[in-house]
Amino acid sequence: MTEPDLLYSEAEADLRSAVRSLLADRAAPAAVLAHSETDRPYDAALWRVLAAEMGTAGLLVPEKLGGQGAGARETAVVLEELGRTVAPVPYLTSAVLAVSALLACDTGQDVVAEPLRALAEGRRVGALAVPLPAAPGTPPPVTVRADAAGTLSGGVDTVAGAAGADLLLVRADGGLFAVDVADATSESVRVTGITPLDRTRPLSRVTLAGAPARRIAGEERATAAVDAALLAGAGLLASEQLGLAEWCLTETVRYAGERYQFGRPIGSFQAIKHRLAELWLQVASARASARNAADALAAHGAGGAETGSTDTAVAVAVAQSYCGQVAVRAAEECVQLHGGIGMTWEHPAHLYLKRAKADQIALGAPGRHREALAALVDLPAP
Repeated sequence: MTEPDLLYSEAEADLRSAVRSLLADRAAPAAVLAHSETDRPYDAALWRVLAAEMGTAGLLVPEKLGGQGAGARETAVVLEELGRTVAPVPYLTSAVLAVSALLACDTGQDVVAEPLRALAEGRRVGALAVPLPAAPGTPPPVTVRADAAGTLSGGVDTVAGAAGADLLLVRADGGLFAVDVADATSESVRVTGITPLDRTRPLSRVTLAGAPARRIAGEERATAAVDAALLAGAGLLASEQLGLAEWCLTETVRYAGERYQFGRPIGSFQAIKHRLAELWLQVASARASARNAADALAAHGAGGAETGSTDTAVAVAVAQSYCGQVAVRAAEECVQLHGGIGMTWEHPAHLYLKRAKADQIALGAPGRHREALAALVDLPAP
């Protein structure tokens, strides 16, 4: 096992700067608040620039398949910045989950390489049709059936990123199938929105009724591909949670230095200092665990055959055991220490709390990851 590298490289710092500049211009709090009141699944203009023009959608994809040939570390940097803004874009669901599932299939086949290239170049938006709470190591139940003609029937609940996606990757009996939403009729593929806690990442029920599909992996490989995608998604979700927590801490410290009570900034009160100092320590620990997960995924190939290694699984379980709770704690402190203004719809704090709570149960709740970690390190759970 190689020593993990938790530091950011110069290239990663440059990528962060570029993405942060874009999001400062296109995803300021006022813009995200305004978008959350619409029925649009994501900000299409922002996604076009981020995914296609900047090329971040293909960071996990090798150059020969139309991607940037980078890896999980660079993808984690993008997710940190997206977490800082809770930007309404399908990066986690398309550029991570869908791409990772395809990378774990046989990329030498055109049926896999073509959609992978389209996703990497930002020409298409994909979604892996699994329930958002599904955790790595525990395959979600197969609720879709494939007939002899290759058409799919069934349904999957609480799918993130399906609204607005034009390519669905569906786990059915017999393998993993690709469904081109544009080629299907409205009766054969229905994506019905359900009321989410976090309106910046919509959830849907996907219902298939004789939907035309192409099989891209057989039964055994399909199971491995879905698990590889869930593992990569859970590990990189920790970076989004880290970015969210960092924004909440920074914004709360700034506000505490400006808000006066009894003639003094509230940040000068000892009780507030202690709460913020404790939160800073938790965020620093979250950064270490999130970077470790990203580094482990990068070392073993996110989406590839090696992602099932014990070292990677341990790193992901540690990150998700911790980062989800830190993000929620940071968002709660942000709301509470902003006082009255933090309780209003006009302040963006509620967006961060909703995203933090939704992320906490996405791709496995912390308790589920602790159980997995106990088994991985042969430590009996209490």
